[in-house]
This record gives sequence, structure tokens and C-alpha cells, in this order.
Amino acid sequence: MGDLLEQIEAKGAGLVILSMGNERVDTSTATGKLILNMMVSVAQFEREMMKERQVEGIKRAQAEGKYKGRVPKAMKQADKVKALVAGGVDRLKIQEQLGMSKASYYRCLKVA
Repeated sequence: MGDLLEQIEAKGAGLVILSMGNERVDTSTATGKLILNMMVSVAQFEREMMKERQVEGIKRAQAEGKYKGRVPKAMKQADKVKALVAGGVDRLKIQEQLGMSKASYYRCLKVA
């Protein structure tokens, strides 16, 4: 938000927020800038609190064995990839047939 406001001010304009209940915020005034900065700070604080709660929830779920993350689908097909490569099938055809990305294809080849 700060970058956007700086761009607006650099062009000699101001930002007026009309939908703040009965009041309006005009960033061309010192009070308006203060109010906008406070709102941005509160929003940033709330976002960081949400992240912390999310991390705590994931850790708790992992400790209870309920959260295991995404199941790696491509790695389950490593044997198929190796067999198709040994059979001389082209990489692009293998990727298309098994529905995997280029990175997953090469990851499957690295598996011992």
C-alpha cells in the first residue's frame, strides 16, 4: 500500500477513501496519512497473527498424526518411469502418459 500511495503522491494527487462509515480518509492531510498508516499496520498485524495460528494448528495436527502433507503422486510411479525409459520411450510421451511434470520425471529417475 505504501508504494501505491507514494506513486499517487509523486504525481501530485491524493487518495480519498469515502467508504469509512460517516468519516472519510484524505491522504493529502497529515491526519489522513496517520489513519491510513494505522489501518495498514493493523491489517499487517492481523495477517501475521493468522500465519502464526496456522503454523501452530499445523504443528498440533502433525503431533496428533492428522496432518501429513500432500501425497507425492509422481514418486509412486518411479518404477513405471524407469521401465518406460528402459524401453526407449521418449520423455515427453512418458510425461504425457503418466501425467507428470518435467521436474517430476527427472526426480523419478534419481530414485535408487
